[in-house]
Amino acid sequence: MKRALVTGGTRGIGLAVCALLSGEGYAVTALYGRDERAAEIAREKVAGLRTVRADVSREEEVCAALAELPSLDLLVNNAGVALFKQVQDTTAEEWRRVNDVNAGGAFYCTKHAVKKMLDRGGAIVNVSSVWGEAGGSCESAYSASKGALIAFTKAVAKELAPSAITVNCVCPGVIETDMNARLSAEERAALCEEIPLGRFGTGEEVARAVLFLAENRYITGQILSVNGGFYM
Repeated sequence: MKRALVTGGTRGIGLAVCALLSGEGYAVTALYGRDERAAEIAREKVAGLRTVRADVSREEEVCAALAELPSLDLLVNNAGVALFKQVQDTTAEEWRRVNDVNAGGAFYCTKHAVKKMLDRGGAIVNVSSVWGEAGGSCESAYSASKGALIAFTKAVAKELAPSAITVNCVCPGVIETDMNARLSAEERAALCEEIPLGRFGTGEEVARAVLFLAENRYITGQILSVNGGFYM
């Protein structure tokens, strides 16, 4: 049985990824930050899901979580935090926190996951964002962290290809998640008008893109946009 680790796997896109992978026969472990109730709900929704609490921005916690896994075939770096602020109002602490989780977490998880893949091959899929490609107004820290994840994907894909480890990235657009729950009805309607497909995406649609990249052994270093045509 293949083993997968999904960071930020108890909510939103991460939970959808866990559910799909479990249905495809993977033994799935989800890392989560601190929401115990979300972890409990995730275990109820996904049969056999194992949850481990770890702050991905802390290398020692990532290392301890990975050490518990006997093997690993797939890593999905999905954990992320958002920040909606104008650049002049963003504090240095906020900038560091967003980048430490979104980019730093992917680095720590990849660093320690690769050690379990070098002798057998594997797949890594990073979850970036449309704002990592296009940049989002009032989301400079978030956009920078997600752009870094795209560059990280391309660099590590080249480095790990000789070890039969593929590294790819999905860039979701506007998806029905808790991160977008702050939007008003008017804001949602305005966004839908900008999306050629005329609606928000679903976590499952992003999850299917993750699975596609994870399963294809001849795709690496690629960025797959899942955004309904929002950014081309």
